[in-house]
Amino acid sequence: MNALISSRRFVTRSPVLAATIYLALIALLLFAVVNSVTDIFSQRGEVAAFSAMLKQLDRSRPAGSSGMPGDATMPSGSAYLEGATVTIAGAALLQRVAAAVVKAGGNVLSTQLDLQGSPSRPGFLSTIASCEIDQPQLQPLLYDLEAGMPFLFVDQLVVQTPTASDSASGRLRILVEVSGQWRGAK
Repeated sequence: MNALISSRRFVTRSPVLAATIYLALIALLLFAVVNSVTDIFSQRGEVAAFSAMLKQLDRSRPAGSSGMPGDATMPSGSAYLEGATVTIAGAALLQRVAAAVVKAGGNVLSTQLDLQGSPSRPGFLSTIASCEIDQPQLQPLLYDLEAGMPFLFVDQLVVQTPTASDSASGRLRILVEVSGQWRGAK
């Protein structure tokens, strides 16, 4: 305690030392303020950079797409085949596959529906469709089948290129097996 009192007396009796300590505290405070302001400006720069990146990403997104649930670009509907009976669910599967082929500019030649499914995949219905389609439309067809609702899976795809006698039409003949899950009667 005695040393504290004597150092206090020394500081109060020496105005040069008191002014030096005062200036050091002012400099420390000024350093803290400048450091804080510098951090704020650097954070504003980062926010501006991220905002510019977000605007660029928004411009590259297709029109009408916000990425939010319920968005127009998000597939709507149930992930399962709808239908009160297995027959109605099978008809919905056939209708979905035929609609996708027609949307891609193709023709459905024949279909075969398997309502039993396989023992390894209970609850799944499958169909085999024979179609004609232009070669550039094959990839959009497969995308439409697998990306839409209900969730469908292309289990097998066989593509036959046009032969010399078929060269007039120039269309591919495809055999596609598509399956989807039916939850059963509700």
